[in-house]
Parts: sequence; C-alpha cells; structure tokens
Amino acid sequence: MKRIAILTAGGDTPALNATIHGAVVRANQRRVEVIGLVKGFAALLQSGVPHVLLNPLFTEIPELDPTRGGTLLGASRAYVDPSDFPLLDLVAERVKRMGIEGLICIGGDGTLNGLQPLAERFPVVLAPKTIDNDLGLNYLNEPDEWVLEGGPGQPVSYRRSPSRTRFDLEHMVNYVTPGYATSVFVSTEGVQRLRTTAESHRRIAIVEVMGRHSGYIALGTAYGQPDIILVPEHALDIERLFERVKEIYELQKNVLIVCGEGVVGPDGEVLGAQKATTDPSGNVALSGASEALRRLLIERFGDDYFRRLRRAESAAAAIFTRKVGHTQRGGRPILFDRVYGGRLGACAVDMLLEGQNNAFATLDWKPAAGFTVGSAHANSLRDRWGLIHARQLHPSFYDRELLRPSQIGIEYLMPIFTRAVGHDDLEYLRHATFDPGNLLRPYHSVNTDINKLMRYLGSLP
Repeated sequence: MKRIAILTAGGDTPALNATIHGAVVRANQRRVEVIGLVKGFAALLQSGVPHVLLNPLFTEIPELDPTRGGTLLGASRAYVDPSDFPLLDLVAERVKRMGIEGLICIGGDGTLNGLQPLAERFPVVLAPKTIDNDLGLNYLNEPDEWVLEGGPGQPVSYRRSPSRTRFDLEHMVNYVTPGYATSVFVSTEGVQRLRTTAESHRRIAIVEVMGRHSGYIALGTAYGQPDIILVPEHALDIERLFERVKEIYELQKNVLIVCGEGVVGPDGEVLGAQKATTDPSGNVALSGASEALRRLLIERFGDDYFRRLRRAESAAAAIFTRKVGHTQRGGRPILFDRVYGGRLGACAVDMLLEGQNNAFATLDWKPAAGFTVGSAHANSLRDRWGLIHARQLHPSFYDRELLRPSQIGIEYLMPIFTRAVGHDDLEYLRHATFDPGNLLRPYHSVNTDINKLMRYLGSLP
C-alpha cells in the first residue's frame, strides 16, 4: 500500500490526536501517505470528500499534536446505511478515485459495527477509542451469551444469559481503550472537589458520570474515594441504597455517591426520564439518572429527618447533584492514553499493510508482560446475529453489598492507573494553566489551520 486514509468517528476522546499521530509516525517509517478524512464518515458521504494530507514528504504536519485533546480531523456520528448498496458503491468509487488503498477508523463499538459493509469493498481496520471502555470482551465466548427475544409483530430485544465461563483478567480481549484513563482522571478530580463542598455543608452529593451501558468510568472513580458507586450493570436496590446512605451520613455528616448515567431501577428500566428522541447513533437520549436518584432519596428521607439533625431546612436542600458531563471527553490526554493511543494507531497501520481487514487493534495485559498491542478480527466481537454489543463490567468487578469495586475490580484498575500520569502532565499543569500569555492571546483553534490545508476529491495526484 502506498496511500491510506484515517478518520475519527463518534464522540471525541482525549486520545484521538495521539492515535492519529502514532499512525502517521508509523506510516512515515513505512513510506505510506496518510489522508485524513474530515468529519468522520460524513466525509465519504460528500461528493468532494473533504480531506487533509497528514504527512507530506513523509513528515507529519505540525498541527498534529499528540498532547492536544479532541481530533484535528473533526468527528461526527454519521454512518453508512449497510442496506444502501448504491451509496456504498459510490463511497467505494470515491475511495478508489482518491487512490486510497486502505482505511483506518478510530472509534468504538458503534464504529466497528458500521465499518463492516465498507470492509466488503476495501480494507478497513479500527483503532479503538472510547472513554466508556466498552469495546472488547471479558472472555472469548462472551458474544454467545446474548439471546434475541421477540417474534413477528413483537418488539425485538436482547438479553444476557447466565455466564458459564470462569473469568480471568488475563483473558480479556482489549483490556482497556484509549480515552478511558483521562476520563477517569477528570472524573476523580471532580469527585474529590465536590466532596469538600458536601463535607463543609453537611450535604449528600450525587455525581453523575458517563457510561450508558458500562460502568467502567464509575468504577474508576473509586480513586476519588466516593462512599457509594452505582453502575448500570446492577439494578438499583433502593432500600439497600437508602440504608447505606443513612448509615454513612449519620457517621460522617456527608455522603458522596457516584452513579453512571445508565443506572437502572429495580424494574430494569434506565433510571430517570427518557426523551422520545434518539441520538444519530440510535441511542436513547438520557435526561438524568442523578436527578431521578435525588428525587428517590428526597422522598425516602423526608424533610423532618434533616431538620431534626439541624443540617438543612429540607431534603431538597440537603441533597444536590452534579454532572461531570462532557468535561470527561475533552482536554489534554494523560500519559497512559498518549502512549497507548499512539501504539494502537501504529498497530492499525501495520495491520493494513499486513493484509488484515474488518479487524481491530487491541491493547492486552498480562502480569508478566504488562500491556502489549495486538489485533483481532471484528467477528470475534459479534453475536450470532452479527451485532457488536458494548462490553459491560464483569459481575466480579463490583461488590453489590458494599456498592463499591470488588477485589477483582481493584486488581483490574491498578495496572491502568498505577503510572497513568507522567511528570510532563504535572509540568504542563504547572506552566500552562496560568501562563500570562493566556491573558493576552485569544484562543487559536486548530480548525483554522486545518481549513487552510483542506483538499477535495480530484485535488490529489
């Protein structure tokens, strides 16, 4: 291969530019041109196919900074309908006209689901990224546990059958995804800061973190020492939660609860109101697990409880919520994500040049070897109907009685975070945050520079 393309799809993560940078550096070493497609799959759906040459004369452009968060190529949640064969053929024809011989997509499970129809027309591989850490498997036969329910004229839904596989951390496929470590770093700091407010004012704080189907981010915030962690994989036991909150509150006069945005109630339904609309990826738009949880606790405690203790005028005043939100997805990636994002980007280039297709780069872990990169075929993640599901926390990671990570969950987290922050991360914070130049210079967006480099179909030789 002499020319490949790369795109970033789905939501932004802090490690995207690091992954692109790793891919370009490896492509330079192997004398391969890299075309950056602007705004993800949306570029391929436009007749002009907006793009940027990322390594003219086999040197990466200066705008490609692995320490910068987000993606200089832009991202979107556009996708190619697998049943729209004329459009797929048109996309393949555009790729051929540009001289592109292979495509790297940087994304999560939705991106991997969406690239299969393209992989039937030209080589495509995926470099993983997602702050949710939900791309991969707890063990190889996990996809076989999904059962499809519903018949003609009935709603179709999936459910998990009980696992009959012995779990081992070393057997996880794609142990962790770039973006996760930085997201937990940001969430943990938020938890620690909100703790002091709850502590000072005798409050119960509920902090909502991202994680629609998987509780990895919530689990990781254990580093911030919250009192209670709630994850989507385990239905809420309201009585157990109330008893635990009351016990902690009476002991230390404050409680901090972390909940994933996809936490479900006793009925198995996502906690809190849901909007009738869905996002472009087909996901139901959630309007707030933390607020729904707050309402439950207000009702359960009642105003008299806090008045009697002389800590607040009402339950509503004593219990507050905060969402970490999109803060988790942005900003400078910490060392772990920069290093392994870059290595996975480089691996994706090697995969294309080795002839792999419909496959993804993996980051695996074993005690003796530490973290290593490899690859796996996308079909290893698909259930028998061809769908890739978001990876969920293995039940052994979470202690349902203590509402905290189990010993296995702690053992899972430690290899990722023990040396996740580098000295340069701290130096950057020390020198850049209050740089006097920030008061004088307006923000300069990388989009301004990329726009100057933009090309369109027909502008490449």
